[in-house]
Amino acid sequence: MQARGVQSVGFSPDGARLATGSADQTVKLWDVATDEEITTLRGHTGFVSSVAFSPDGARLATGSGDGTVKLWDAATGEEITTLLGHTGGVQSVAFSPDGARLATGSTEKTVKLWDVATGEEITTLRGHTGRVSS
Repeated sequence: MQARGVQSVGFSPDGARLATGSADQTVKLWDVATDEEITTLRGHTGFVSSVAFSPDGARLATGSGDGTVKLWDAATGEEITTLLGHTGGVQSVAFSPDGARLATGSTEKTVKLWDVATGEEITTLRGHTGRVSS
């Protein structure tokens, strides 16, 4: 089944912005008060299946069917880094409450934990019998 349309949505912690991840390989940031598009983030080569703002709203994480995770500056829309290590599509991204770590779930049945400051993989959690989609 081919992905179509918007695949994921996520509010900024203050509720002022909304991020949408789409099958067209883009992420759009929206101003909730005005219903206006702020910017479009490009860089993934597969559909964007997950989006999440950091707890302080400074960063945005995106996961894609291309197997990558990208960290973006949520204010400027600039790409900070690309996290590589999954061999399947990344279905989910979630920041820890302090924003220091990022968890990513994949079609390869794993969850990876990352150090947000360095972009380094901390560990891989194995044991699921199906893809990790949330």
